[in-house]
Order: sequence, then C-alpha cells, then structure tokens
Amino acid sequence: MVLLGVAIVVKAIAIQANEGNQLRAKAEKAHIRNQILPAERGNIYSEDGTILSSTIPQFDLRVDFSVINKDTFDNNVDSLSKCLAGLFKDATPNEYKIQLKAAFRKGNRYWLLRKNAPYYQYQEARNFPIFNKGKNRGGFISEVISKRENPYGMLAYRTIGLWREDFPNIGLEKTYDTLLSGKPGARIIRKTTGAVWMPMEGSEVDPINGRDIVTTIDINIQDIAEHALLDIVSKYECTYGTAIVMEVQTGKILALANLGRQKDGSYWEDFNYALLPSEPGSTFKLFSLLSLLDDGYVNIEDKVNVNGGRKRFGNQTVVDDHGGMNIITVKKALEVSSNVAFASMVNQYYQSDPMKYIRHLQKFGLNKKTGIDLVGERSPIIKTTKSKSWNKSTSLAWIGYGYESLITPLHTCMVYNAVANNGKLMKPYLVSGIKEYGQVVKTIEPVVLEGQIAKPESIKQAQEALHGVVEEGTARGIKSPFYTAAGKTGTAQVADKGIAYGDGVRQGSFVGYFPYDKPKYTIMVLVRSKPHGVYYGAVIGAPVFKAIADKLYANHIGGWEVPADSVKNKKDLVAVTSTSENFQAVFASLGWKTPIPERAVFAKMSVVAARDYKLQKDPMVKNKIPDLSGMGLKDALYLLEPLGLHVTVSGIGKVKNQSLPVGNNIVAGQNIHLILG
Repeated sequence: MVLLGVAIVVKAIAIQANEGNQLRAKAEKAHIRNQILPAERGNIYSEDGTILSSTIPQFDLRVDFSVINKDTFDNNVDSLSKCLAGLFKDATPNEYKIQLKAAFRKGNRYWLLRKNAPYYQYQEARNFPIFNKGKNRGGFISEVISKRENPYGMLAYRTIGLWREDFPNIGLEKTYDTLLSGKPGARIIRKTTGAVWMPMEGSEVDPINGRDIVTTIDINIQDIAEHALLDIVSKYECTYGTAIVMEVQTGKILALANLGRQKDGSYWEDFNYALLPSEPGSTFKLFSLLSLLDDGYVNIEDKVNVNGGRKRFGNQTVVDDHGGMNIITVKKALEVSSNVAFASMVNQYYQSDPMKYIRHLQKFGLNKKTGIDLVGERSPIIKTTKSKSWNKSTSLAWIGYGYESLITPLHTCMVYNAVANNGKLMKPYLVSGIKEYGQVVKTIEPVVLEGQIAKPESIKQAQEALHGVVEEGTARGIKSPFYTAAGKTGTAQVADKGIAYGDGVRQGSFVGYFPYDKPKYTIMVLVRSKPHGVYYGAVIGAPVFKAIADKLYANHIGGWEVPADSVKNKKDLVAVTSTSENFQAVFASLGWKTPIPERAVFAKMSVVAARDYKLQKDPMVKNKIPDLSGMGLKDALYLLEPLGLHVTVSGIGKVKNQSLPVGNNIVAGQNIHLILG
C-alpha cells in the first residue's frame, strides 16, 4: 500500500511537470469560448421610404442574482412578481415569486427570464423594481436577437426575398447579402455553475451593422400588377404568369410579379419566371421588323405575300392562325401577327448572309443576360451559323417569327422599352440607392446599354406599326378612351416539364408601352397555359396589360378629371380617414371649396347634407394607438411606422380590424397586426 501511494504521488508529480500546462489549457478551453455577435442586417426600402424587409429586434432577458442586495430583493420581490405576471401573462404573481426566490437562493448568475421578448416587453421589464437599478446592481441582462420580416408578405416575394440564417435565400436579400449583412463582432463567454455560459465583461468587439438598400419597386404598382396577373391566371387555371413594369426613361423595374400554381390550386411567388428563358413567339417579330427596316430592305408600307397563310421552308411548313390573306403591307403583317410574312422576309433578305440578321439581335442584347441585379438570371440562347442546331433551310425562317431562340420576358421588355425610348436601350435594375444610418451613401444611376439600337427612322416606323396592333390589330380589344398605347401580342407553342411540342402547352404574352405619344411605362406580361387551356396573347396577356395600364393612368398620369365627372353626379359619397393632401386633391378636382383643418396630417370626411361635406381634423392623441378602421394600407403604414410600431398585415383592401385597441399607450417596437378586408 505504501508503494502504491508512492507510485500515485510520483505519477501526479510527473503529470504536473510534463502535461500540466497542456491539461490546464484544455480545461480552460472547455470553460471559455468565443461567441460571434451578429451585425444588425440592413433594411430594404422602396423609393418612397416604405419598408419592404426589415430586421426586428427580439430579446433574451436574463437575471444575475449574485449582484442583487438581499434587502433590495426582499423589499421588492412582491412588486417585481406582480409586474412580471402583468407583462408576460404566463404565470400568477405568486408563481413568479416562488421562481425568483429559488433562483436568488441558488445565486444564479444567468437565469433565463424570457426568450425572444419583443422590444416593448424589454423596455417595460428594464424599468421594473430591482431591474431598474441596472445590470451591476439590479442584475438585468438583455441579449438582442434579430428576426427578419417582410411587412407585405407575398408581395414581390421573389424579388425582395426573405433572409434566414442557414437557409437558401433568394431575391435582393441574396444579391446584396454582403452589403446588408454588415460585419459580425465577437465576445468571450465563460462556463459558470450549472453549465450556463455567461459573457465576460469587457471582452466584446462590437459588430458593424449592415447598410440599407433602396429599391426601385413601387409597392402600389407592384400590388396592381400582382392583382391583375392573379385575376387572369386564376380564371384560366394557368401554370404560371409574370408581369413586369419598367420606367421607360431609366429602365427602373417598378413592379415584378411572379405567380405559380400550387397543388391546391392557389398561386404563390414560387419562382422568378421573368428570368426564365423560353421561345417568345410573336413578340419576337418586332426584332425582325427592326432589323429589316434598319437594313433598308422594307418599310412598313411595302407589300408582302403571305400565300393564304401557309408556306413551306425546307421540310417544314409555317402556318398563320388566320389564313385567307395574300398581299398585305408589312404594317398589316405585324398587326395581324402573320407568321408567314416574317418568316418569308427574314429568310428572303438574309439567306445570303444570316449573320447580318443575327448581329441585329446581338445588338439588342438578346444573346447575353440583361445584367439585372438579381441572382438566378439564366442565359438566353440566340443561334448563330456556327451553332450545331443551325439548319440552312429552316433556321432563319423559324427565328424570324419567334422560334429557335430562348430569351427571358425581361429581355423582351427591355427591347420594347428601347423602342418606346426612341432607340435607347436601358439596363433594367432594381436598386437605386444605398443608405447608412439613414443617409444616402451611394446613388445608382441608370445605365445605357446601347445608345441607338436602330436608326431613328426605323424606330419611328416600328412605333407606328406597334400602335397599329392596338388600334386595328390583334390587341384592339384593349383600346382605351383615355390613353393611347402600342404593343404586340404573342403566342408560342412550348415544351413544358417533359411535355413535348404539340401536347397542348402554350404561352400567351403581351408587351407594350403607354401613353403612345409620351411613353412612361413599358409592361411585359407572359402567361403559361395549362395543357389544352386558353393561351392566346390577346386573351391572357393583353387584359393584364390593360388592367395595369388603366390603374397607372388613373393614379399616376390621368389626374382626377375623368373620375371627378362621375363623382359629381353621385347622390352619396363615402370617404374614410386619409391624408389631408389626398382630400385636397380630390376636392380641388371636384371644384369644392371645403377647407382643410389647420395642421391636420390626417382628416376625416363627414356628410352634412346631400352633396355637402366637410373635413375635420382626425382626433389622434399623441402617444396613443389611433383608429385605423377604413384606412388604406399605405395611409396606415404612413401613420404607424414613424411611431416606432412594427406592422404586420393580412388580407386585401381597407383596414377592417387592428390588434391593438384604439387609445392604448404606444410602446416603440410594439407589434400591431392589421386585418384588411
């Protein structure tokens, strides 16, 4: 036994001498570790300042009982228990008192009080008895955890994206991830009794918060585009649809809607179809027309023989949807969308030098990505004579009227926009600025990809021909008495998810711009039909264009003249709370002299008698939850966001209900849910 004891002592000394430092370091490592402190992710805004994606702070609330004086604890534990029960409403004051006393007796240094508490709960809790003495005497510890939310839900979901840690992100959240995410910080944490990890004071390196980005998306135009698209795809049970609204002069994308049909028949922004290449069909005929005009082979009043709507090229036959025509003008050929006419002209004039035609398509930017600031854009395919699939007998003819090429709807929109812009090809883009701590640090200017895609005279003739499509051609059903437009319908037979040509899968499209004389917006719509479903561009594409254009004209271009005439004759008017500016615009257009209450940001309209109305300042009390009933979403957000409230929304229409009662005290960071109907 003595020998065994000596052996143990000798071994202990040997371990101490030879391995002591290493073992001590290992033990220290097991009790101390580095913890990453994530930076606050930047917000995504629309140009008018509306938040499209934001990081909402949440808090883990903990207590270090070791720093709390016993007399302080004993004198205040009852009132603290009552406050906690009233705030969290998950236990009685007595239950909280039992928990607090047990934790105090054990001397817990990192006791969890609440996980993922919203900002308003954190604000209230820090002012409770004991906790209001601060971290060093009151033991109150808070740790910020960030949660990413999109206030508008599905609206522009594939474009904006939604960031989640360790999750495949999409949209602008992914494209600008490095800029939005900032630079993380770090701190050292030590393992304490009870296997609880606690931060070591003074070890923190603060994170650098991410920057904000300002998008070109107009949330009102986006809403219009999505609803117009949803109406059509739902009506005809289409596989998917996409709608793009582009500002003519700049190339800004004001709306980008994508809707795919789900298994239960509903629609969701499940893929960015605007960036998916496919054979475009008849909308491609404009590109052929521009090439022919620019090379001087034709003008729009020249005649072309369409052979009764049927013509053979090599071993294949091109057929028009409506036969019976023979000699027509080039302009008429575009208006009626003659496949034979464009296949014939491209084949005839470019047969000896096909690359002369292909170079036009390349100049239009159809052979490369548009460069839009969204990840996931797929490369288009424009054949050349060196392509393996080039066929000397048929390829020119087929490309000429919209087949054997793969381009995205965004490509089509971009080139039509160039025609509206008198030949200037603009790069489509989604982010117009970058902010840091509320200040713009970078402005992203429009980019010209090609100063002149065709001669001015060629552009002018193309504009006239596109105007004819709406006035007298396949899109005459969308003519408006209030504005003029130009554009082109398109229909293409496609292969879809293993379904071959001829099995009933087609897509219809319409792309155009308005007003025709002073173009402001270019709109591209493409809808993929269900097998053997409705597919003509005039039926499923053009109506979406018209629905969007009508709203844009009424809200952004046409003013109040037309609506005012009809309003004047109504016996009763109903108006809800809105901004004083909105009421002023309406009353001015109606010729009414109703005074606006002085210093009234929001006002309410009341009926005095038939056709006699007055405005009153909305009685909103400072620091109190306002009555939002009947407000539009834009006005409600305009009112709530400056108050520091976090808004979530469900439904469509006007505010029908609100989660926080009218007159409650406002607590910054508090959540309020609006139900629209």
